[in-house]
Amino acid sequence: MLYYCLMKYSKLMKERIYRSKILFKELGYEVFDGTIMEETYSAGFEKKGDFAGGYFIDSDSKFLEIAYSFSFSNVLGPFVQTRLNEMLKICYEFGCYMNLQKDDDLNFSIFSKIYFAGLNYYSLKETLKDFNNCILALKEVIEINNYAGGSDENS
Repeated sequence: MLYYCLMKYSKLMKERIYRSKILFKELGYEVFDGTIMEETYSAGFEKKGDFAGGYFIDSDSKFLEIAYSFSFSNVLGPFVQTRLNEMLKICYEFGCYMNLQKDDDLNFSIFSKIYFAGLNYYSLKETLKDFNNCILALKEVIEINNYAGGSDENS
């Protein structure tokens, strides 16, 4: 199925998907089956003892986008709000940006991008290192074990 969907993509898009998969694997990450929706390819990645995340390739973009999300119960909204300024500073420090979305739960997503023209083993390695350090720093800030007797609900 994936092969059939890839057939409709341009040669450039196919090369970007292939190149990204190879680079993640060379860095020791397991890459999970990707999904194709319209003009966007997305896949997950994980490394034992490191972290898991997702990456996205949009045919209209010149960037590989990496993402990680935290989810909280809406009850913890005030708690997250008190730490939002510090969370923004951490994202900025590591060259990441974020998105906060409130649905049934409160979802806090962190993103980083790499320009495809500069995507190679070392650039992805360094970007993932900074991205992982950003996630670890954010986890420290949003440690909620002692908040109102609640449990740790971040992912």
